[in-house]
Amino acid sequence: MAGILDRFKVNLPEEEELDVSHKIKAGIIGVGWITEAHVTSLLRCPDVEIVAAAELMEGKAEKFFRKFDLNEVRCYRSHQEMLEKEELDIVSICTPNKVHASCSIDALRAGVNVLCEKPMSVTLEEAVEMCRAEKESGKMLSIGFQPRMAENMKMIRKIVQSGELGRVYYIQSGGGRRHGIPTPFGTSFIDKNTAGIGAMGDIGCYSLDMLLNAVGYPKPLTVTGYKSGYFGCRPSYYTVHPEYAEKFSVEDFAAGFVRLEGDIVLDFRISWAMHMDTMGDALILGTEGGLRIPSTECWNGSVGGPLKIYHDVAGVQTETVLPYEEEDIGELFYKKIRSFVTAVKKGQQSPVPAKEILYNQAIIDGIVRSAELGREVEIEIPEI
Repeated sequence: MAGILDRFKVNLPEEEELDVSHKIKAGIIGVGWITEAHVTSLLRCPDVEIVAAAELMEGKAEKFFRKFDLNEVRCYRSHQEMLEKEELDIVSICTPNKVHASCSIDALRAGVNVLCEKPMSVTLEEAVEMCRAEKESGKMLSIGFQPRMAENMKMIRKIVQSGELGRVYYIQSGGGRRHGIPTPFGTSFIDKNTAGIGAMGDIGCYSLDMLLNAVGYPKPLTVTGYKSGYFGCRPSYYTVHPEYAEKFSVEDFAAGFVRLEGDIVLDFRISWAMHMDTMGDALILGTEGGLRIPSTECWNGSVGGPLKIYHDVAGVQTETVLPYEEEDIGELFYKKIRSFVTAVKKGQQSPVPAKEILYNQAIIDGIVRSAELGREVEIEIPEI
């Protein structure tokens, strides 16, 4: 058993010394609650200088940056004006979902590398156009999936890619919340005019990435999907702002059965609100072993406990429990930002390539279409 565990030891890389002689010039598009995590992480990068920001609401950006004593950040009312007047190396897209695509495309076409918060977009068509803009510009588009930076998440992929499970044929997404519609910062997550999609775009994309990244992001072929919004539209759900129910126009629950290339099936479900404590653990089943990935009480893309491999050892049914690494969300955000900046400086591949998350978005788009049509649909992804 020790031999198996030795194969999956965590080896943390040594931090290299940063070259601060040339600072990366960074811009911010959108000053919402997630922007604080981006700015805090960027400030920890001594080779980065935040020089500009764009925010539609007058005075909001100026007030935000005063909190960080960043009074020299030049603030604009439109991202187009910022991109036209500033010479930027990178930009963080921190806007509501509905404009992720347009802001990313504009930045790429302006010759700026882009880190776009998740979800990548609202529709597959938008995601395709983002990938095309990346290809045409020669710049980098990375999507903000900080759970990928976690050692536990890296271990999931390492286990699958090692061949320990044999040929993977079934993956089941876990995660979900009993009472977790995200409204502490207003209605941007629950209003279709700003969010476009609900639970799938907020935490469902994390659930998909955890499993699809582990098995090498096979192309989705067909999907049977379902979505509903029975809780968010109830005034009684909201303890502070019952009027939010009038704005709720996205899904708070979704499920899908997806056929993937390589004869793999994906059983997907995600929830913001339900009468259940969990949607269950995530599972990866292979011909030589199975992997259980514990869920958490209020799921946000993290692992809820030690990973467990179920396999036969010398003919004996055995469970191998792997070491669990506690990780801080703030550190994961920093690693997300740091890996993006380093990749830009060194001309490396995107830490979370858009061409992979394109498949993630294709599944979400397919679930929406299938749910609205009431039948299985094919997923057709155009050439980039």
